[in-house]
Order: sequence, then structure tokens, then C-alpha cells
Amino acid sequence: MAEKALPPLRDVIAAHGLAARKSLGQHFLFDLNLTGRIARSAGDLTRGTTIEIGPGPGGLTRALLDAGARLVIAIERDDRAIAIQQEIADAYPGRLEILAGDALAIDAALLGEAPRRIVANLPYNISTALLIGWLRKAEAFESLTLMFQKEVVDRLAAQPRSGEYGRLSVITQWRCEVRPLFNIAREAFTPPPKVISTVVSLTPRALPLAAARMESLEKVTAAAFGQRRKMLRSSLKALGDAEALLATAGITPTARAEELAVEDFCALARAFDASRTGNPDKPN
Repeated sequence: MAEKALPPLRDVIAAHGLAARKSLGQHFLFDLNLTGRIARSAGDLTRGTTIEIGPGPGGLTRALLDAGARLVIAIERDDRAIAIQQEIADAYPGRLEILAGDALAIDAALLGEAPRRIVANLPYNISTALLIGWLRKAEAFESLTLMFQKEVVDRLAAQPRSGEYGRLSVITQWRCEVRPLFNIAREAFTPPPKVISTVVSLTPRALPLAAARMESLEKVTAAAFGQRRKMLRSSLKALGDAEALLATAGITPTARAEELAVEDFCALARAFDASRTGNPDKPN
């Protein structure tokens, strides 16, 4: 618990003039029951480092520290919120570090000591870009407990032959086990977003689901789902000889992207590498 009492979040916002900025994708969560639930969903916080993105007024930051986090590193680009975070740091001596900057430009895999976990109510306008960056170094994290728009979590967890299944589904499930946890209503936020939010748990796999290079997996999924209504022999033409790629991967040319499992896309990624070099690069 805090060594000294902190004022209610609404009083903090008023004192610092922290009106949410649309340009930063800010939607503040004041409900302590919900922030506490998110913190508890992240598991054991007493080891290693907990990384939070865009803490704003610090509702989740407080919850993480109250849940026993050994060290929280909060990444924040809004100067108004940094002053608030310093007040929280003073109340929890030695347990909160504030890192001023853009989370997209910071390598979270290098922050603090392992085991590392990310727990965050992500700014919606950069949430997918952040996730892709973390997936490239998924082995650096014990877990990621993240809040997205519900439609994004639906895509993360989607299975083949569903309308939500796409390149984000493939890349995320290749590196992580995906477990949607609970929804949060619009009305819980200030200001209310236009959509329902969902908290999801991503647990990095000890090894990727199948051998592949992420760069190549991104390319084949982008091509395949970029024209998802077309057969793969047509949608993959941008990558070269589509028929040959599909034959090498053992996939029927008349299949469509949404019909393929994650492992099938990995086979396509390996075939793509082989088509360029004659000898696929060592997979991730």
C-alpha cells in the first residue's frame, strides 16, 4: 500500500488540468474495482518488472502497486500526466519509475529486470502498432495483459473461417496463447469511447507455434488477407510465383486466406523465403 494517502483521481485530474486529449487516444478509467481487476489479472507482480503504457492519471498504476508490483515502469508522453506519476512515485518509494517518451520509440524488452510483463490500458490509436512491436520480441515478456477495443480482441482470438480472422490473428497466435478476459463498458471511461473495450491476456509461447520468420509471415499474411475474397493463387501474386509458393507449402491454390491455419501461413512464409534465396533463413 501507499506510504501516504493519495487524493481521488478526479481531484488529481482537476488539480493538474488533465483533460483527455483525442490526439493521444486518451480515455481515463476511474473505477477502482476495474483497475484492481486488471491488475489482479496480470498474475504475480512481486517479481521482475511491470511495464505500463500511457498511465494518464494513474488509476491502473496505483492498482498495480497496491497489488504488490515490485517495480512499475510507466511510459508516458504527456507532460501533465508525468507530474501526476511523480506524486504516485513519492507515495510508493522505490517502486515506480517514470519514463518520459513515446512508447512506439521505446524498446520495452530492455526495460527493468526479467521476468517482464506489460499491463496497460492502451491508447487505441497506436495499440496495434505497439502490439506488433512487442510480438517481434515476445520471448522477452512473461505476459501481456492489455486493453483494446473489443473488435481488436475479437480479431486476436479469431479462428479460421470466421469473419474476424486475419493477419493480426495469425501473427498473435503464432507467438502467444490468447485469452480474452472481460469487457468494460463505454460508460466506465472519461470521456466514453465509441466502443466497448476488452481486456485480454497474451502469454508468449516457449517456442513459436511453427517455424517462420516474422518479417516473412507479415508479408504473406498482408498479401493473403489484403484480398481475402480471392483465391490464394491470385492474392499471393504480389509475392512472386503464387502457384509455386502454394505447391511448396502444400496448400491448394483455390483456398482462401481465411481457410488457412496459423501453421499453414508459417509454411507459406518458409516457402517465400526459399523462393528468394533457395535456402530459407533461420526461423525465429
